[in-house]
Amino acid sequence: MFQRHQRRAVILLAATDLVLATGAFEAAYWTRTALPMREFQLEPDGRILVQLAVLAAVFAAGRVTGIYSRLYVSKDSSVIADTLRQALIAALPLLAFLYLLNLAVPVSRLFLALFFAYLALLQLIQRGLAARFRGSLRRVLGAVTSVVVVGDGEKALEIARELEASERDGLRLLAIFDCGRALGKEAQLPGKYRIQPLDALPGMLTEQAIDEVLFAVSSERLRQLEGVFVLCDEHGVMTRLVADFLPLAHSRLHFDRFGDRPLLTFSIAPTDDFRLLVKRGFDAVFSFSSLLVLGVPMAIVGLLVKLTSAGPVFFRQRRCGLNGRLFTCYKFRSMVADAESRRHEVEHLNEKDGPVFKIRDDPRLTPIGSFLRRFSIDELPQFWNVLRGDMSLVGPRPAVPSEVSQYETWQRRRLRMRPGLTCLWAVRGRDQLEFDSWMQMDLEYIDKWSLSLDAKILALSVPIVLAGRGAS
Repeated sequence: MFQRHQRRAVILLAATDLVLATGAFEAAYWTRTALPMREFQLEPDGRILVQLAVLAAVFAAGRVTGIYSRLYVSKDSSVIADTLRQALIAALPLLAFLYLLNLAVPVSRLFLALFFAYLALLQLIQRGLAARFRGSLRRVLGAVTSVVVVGDGEKALEIARELEASERDGLRLLAIFDCGRALGKEAQLPGKYRIQPLDALPGMLTEQAIDEVLFAVSSERLRQLEGVFVLCDEHGVMTRLVADFLPLAHSRLHFDRFGDRPLLTFSIAPTDDFRLLVKRGFDAVFSFSSLLVLGVPMAIVGLLVKLTSAGPVFFRQRRCGLNGRLFTCYKFRSMVADAESRRHEVEHLNEKDGPVFKIRDDPRLTPIGSFLRRFSIDELPQFWNVLRGDMSLVGPRPAVPSEVSQYETWQRRRLRMRPGLTCLWAVRGRDQLEFDSWMQMDLEYIDKWSLSLDAKILALSVPIVLAGRGAS
């Protein structure tokens, strides 16, 4: 399935979930009010509020579990497990919200149990039918995409096989053109397709309804096909090019323009401007609010730092930010004032591999330094860095330039995301992990980044920090 079609499917499934949740809500409400038990009735305003909370919880749980993007490729057992997991994940925040709301809007626990039972039943029925009849539904709705393949060699035949296998997703392979030396022969596919010469394509574009032409050719042949691309453009037919001849394993490819010049752009980090703007907006609001709320506690910590050891309250250090830009990172000082100049005295105590330097019981710590580090209190001034835009709430931890200078080439890719207060490896073992594991998890975060992943990391970070687990 093309990603464009997959995005449509995600939107459709999410919208369907909201409709099913609304139906389950009404069915559960009617059932509960009809039962001969203690009377249950919600005022109109309270009912609307509860229903909105239910819809938000169901939608958020669907995004967190990833069921919308996996539904069409999952086995039946996985669909059942994902559906039940979605209900459970939706129930937890919903119950917490309704518990806080209970003083003003009392909600029956039996009503909630009925709601999730009805919702799970409706979702399983809908998802079972969607998986089995999605091809028929696309045909009825006229949503089938007719595709022809232009290419040479086995690459084109592989694409053709995958298109045939995607018929249930609304794709239909019409023909295969000019696959190298196999002209006139029958392609070894489940369906029967005789490989046609490229000069037969103009006639087919005129005589048949073709939605897309997919080119699977070597880089050497692209120049020879310039006229074919122009022909497809004149016919208004969408064209796609398999670009696997470009050795870019991790980059995302998209089309852009510089003035009138077309550009193929390869990005190694997320480029969705809207979602990145949402992330930056949340960073700014949350960090500003945190500085206001924590202003007095931070002042007390600063006073304790000043009273327990000589030197400044804040430790300032140059760190590498987005794409390697240098910025000043702020922390509450947890070591003696001359700790940097005394590092050579404790180099032999380093407990980490790679270029990182960490000691669990560093002799340079101040009397309260160990406590500040254990509960990450020393990191609180970095909310100022987040507010300024030097850092984000979630992202790879900012490294010092001396460490970055020792990175292997593949490790430098972690600089392509704004550094954060917390990160993926902070919730998977924190300082107990090896350096390479840190790097690999930072790259995993960049490759899989989403707003829901940020929310998940933030939610997991809170109990870890409060418990003081894994920090040194």
